Amino acid sequence: MADTLEFNEIYQEVKGSMNDGRLRLSRQGVIFKNSKTGKVDNIQASELAEGVWRRVALGHGLKLLTKNGHVYKYDGFRESEFDKLSEFFRAHYRLELAEKDLCVKGWNWGTVRFGGQLLSFDIGEQPVFEIPLSNVSQCTTGKNEVTLEFHQNDDAEVSLMEVRFYVPPTQEDGVDPVEAFAQNVLSKADVIQATGDAICIFRELQCLTPRGRYDIRIYPTFLHLHGKTFDYKIPYTTVLRLFLLPHKDQRQMFFVISLDPPIKQGQTRYHFLILLFSKDEDISLTLNMNEEEVEKRFEGRLTKNMSGSLYEMVSRVMKALVNRKITVPGNFQGHSGAQCITCSYKASSGLLYPLERGFIYVHKPPVHIRFDEISFVNFARGTTTTRSFDFEIETKQGTQYTFSSIEREEYGKLFDFVNAKKLNIKNRGLKEGMKQSYDEYADSDEDQHDAYLERMKEEGKIREENANDSSDGSGEETDESFNPGEEDDDVAEEFDSNASASSSSGDGDSDRDEKKPAKKAKIVKERKPRKKQPESKKGKDPNAPKRPMSAYMLWLNANREKIKSDHPGISITDLSKKAGELWKAMSKEKKEEWDRKAEDARRDYEKAMKEYSVGSRAEGARGERSKKKKKKQEKQMKGKAEKKGATSKSSSSTKSPAKNTSETFKSKEFVSSDESSSGESKKEDSDEEAAASPARSSEDSASGSD
Repeated sequence: MADTLEFNEIYQEVKGSMNDGRLRLSRQGVIFKNSKTGKVDNIQASELAEGVWRRVALGHGLKLLTKNGHVYKYDGFRESEFDKLSEFFRAHYRLELAEKDLCVKGWNWGTVRFGGQLLSFDIGEQPVFEIPLSNVSQCTTGKNEVTLEFHQNDDAEVSLMEVRFYVPPTQEDGVDPVEAFAQNVLSKADVIQATGDAICIFRELQCLTPRGRYDIRIYPTFLHLHGKTFDYKIPYTTVLRLFLLPHKDQRQMFFVISLDPPIKQGQTRYHFLILLFSKDEDISLTLNMNEEEVEKRFEGRLTKNMSGSLYEMVSRVMKALVNRKITVPGNFQGHSGAQCITCSYKASSGLLYPLERGFIYVHKPPVHIRFDEISFVNFARGTTTTRSFDFEIETKQGTQYTFSSIEREEYGKLFDFVNAKKLNIKNRGLKEGMKQSYDEYADSDEDQHDAYLERMKEEGKIREENANDSSDGSGEETDESFNPGEEDDDVAEEFDSNASASSSSGDGDSDRDEKKPAKKAKIVKERKPRKKQPESKKGKDPNAPKRPMSAYMLWLNANREKIKSDHPGISITDLSKKAGELWKAMSKEKKEEWDRKAEDARRDYEKAMKEYSVGSRAEGARGERSKKKKKKQEKQMKGKAEKKGATSKSSSSTKSPAKNTSETFKSKEFVSSDESSSGESKKEDSDEEAAASPARSSEDSASGSD
């Protein structure tokens, strides 16, 4: 049995929203990676207490309960995957995957059960619905009634904001069922209550997003920003990442807190909290806790009394409370030695930081892009000047980010960084004269093999060749079909040549006449290839040898049925992804076998192409000879037809003088100008003259006698 199971397009239910991602089950535990935020949930196998399989709106779902009361829900499974999951749970986690369907009777009267961080409303033994108590933002009580309010979900078009439960009174003395219900909810709910004293307070910190100066009060479970106009309460559970970034001037520091879900002010959402510090500003900090509590809670990460730079104290306290690592810039250094690049994004100037696993831009608006969500990057020429260039990033979801006005000197450093991280580059840019070929990048990316890379390269070359051919053809047609200046010159040339033939023209006219035939000759030269071009654009010969397949495609064709049998019901897309993963994990020795087969196929193709080209040339020569022979036959047939017509015309002309000699007399000039178009009619003219001579002599004698 396999040691791991992987599922794509699985949805995790978090705070009322369904986040898609990838789920991986291994012997060590369960790992889910969110595609949107990149956040990873890791559940150790020893922590799993129960697994439930049930039918949900998105097919079938898996609910996991841990020993400490946490609940994880994953939807998007197929019904056929139950047996595989059940066997995996039994073998590696020693758990029976229970099947429990939801109750769909539609009753609104039942029993409420609290289990860990989950409120379950049941009818009999079947649950109707479940509410994660971490979604509850407020709990209020009334007479025989409890009202639960929920956090607003920005990703959903419609959000559930409130649920009311009617709790009937009981006869037991000293126990209020309404208060007991509310206490069970509040003990697990994500309710922000500023009770007690803050652990520490930072006064008048400069905040760029949201803009202003705020007092930051650190509580055990949340962060309180208190400003002159607005207050924000940020639970530590919403903090996704922490960044500490040096400013380009080396005198200031950015401390960036990534939030999911974001804090809200009206219709504005702030996904990042950005604080700006001066490196010279120091502080002495005393925590509002005794030393034993500090040691017990923070385990040496914090002490009761601390002193140092203000940005160091804030970042150290936040790291200890949030329990997240702080991300700092890696080994990247720009042209000026700074760890960032000055650029513009959406008409605002800021700083772009290349990190070890992504890019972050500060500060307006802040943007964080992870490498694993990048489809490709592109280096583009600046729109206004050649002294700068644009850096474009497109994600797999189709979102495009353009960072413009980057100094030309930063190009080499940024290109080397992108190339070292093995990101796909749409164009090769202008490194060292801005001449980098696609093949060089493909060689550098061999370690991280892409399943489609070899096939895509061949198809891309064909598309580029066709595009170049079509663009060249269209360019010639455009130059010749629309050039009003040259058309006017052609018209003027005809009139000028006529004028010079009839009358003497000036020097300017003669100069113009000498220049214009050169233009005309140039046009003729350009049109000649265009007439022959359709011959070169014939369709592919079906008898031509087919291109050889790459090593990957040969392997895929040989193993496609095996992959289908190992993964029944797999889709075409998932099959391609799985094949790519198997090929990538294959050893070098096994790949060499398929490389040899691909090399043999290539040699056979080259040999077949040579034979095909020789045969096509011979066939072309035979076709040319047959064309000439056919043309010669047509010419002979045409000559015979003309000769036959000429003899019939001569016979009719010899008979006509006997009937009416006065009407049929033709002078030599008339005959030569009218009927001597062909060389064969000269003989007919001499015959006509001989026949007309007696008539001329008789007429002359008659006129003499008169």
